[in-house]
Amino acid sequence: MTVCLLAICLVCSGLLAAVYALTAEPIAAAAAAKNEAAIKEVLPETAVKIEEERTVEFEGASYAYNLAYDELGNVVGCAINVAPVGFGGPIAIKVGFDINGVIWNTKVLSQAETPGLGAKCVESSFADQFRQFNPSQKKLAVKKDGGDVDAITASTITSRAYADGLALAVKVFDAIGKTPMLLMEE
Repeated sequence: MTVCLLAICLVCSGLLAAVYALTAEPIAAAAAAKNEAAIKEVLPETAVKIEEERTVEFEGASYAYNLAYDELGNVVGCAINVAPVGFGGPIAIKVGFDINGVIWNTKVLSQAETPGLGAKCVESSFADQFRQFNPSQKKLAVKKDGGDVDAITASTITSRAYADGLALAVKVFDAIGKTPMLLMEE
């Protein structure tokens, strides 16, 4: 019985390894394509060249970002990845900034919020309020907390996490240099 169970485990492990080997590359390619599409969606239309991903250290954590350039090679924006913790776990958000630090757009890459409640953070009815959001003129907090963000009905935790994630992205943008053109001289 032990030998039989061992043989079954070995066969299953081998099959699992083979399936992983076959699917690892297509899964990575799909994730890269999703990331590239999100970058293009959150940056200004003038962005024609996206730089390879960089990282910056901020308050003990590492954040990935991409700089974007126009056809003349001028920096026109920056896309930053943040992952605030919502009700159902981390909410991976790509946040695009123009060169002046205004949030150009946002895109949720992944989330596990409650369907019908917090999962509405991916809908345009919630996310569109962050288009052209100027954090120097508005407060990135839900209205219940004295900010300028309309919360998702019955989902304040997700709304707060989203707003907190964008506020963190603003701080990371500032850490990058507020004017990413300085990074071109490396």
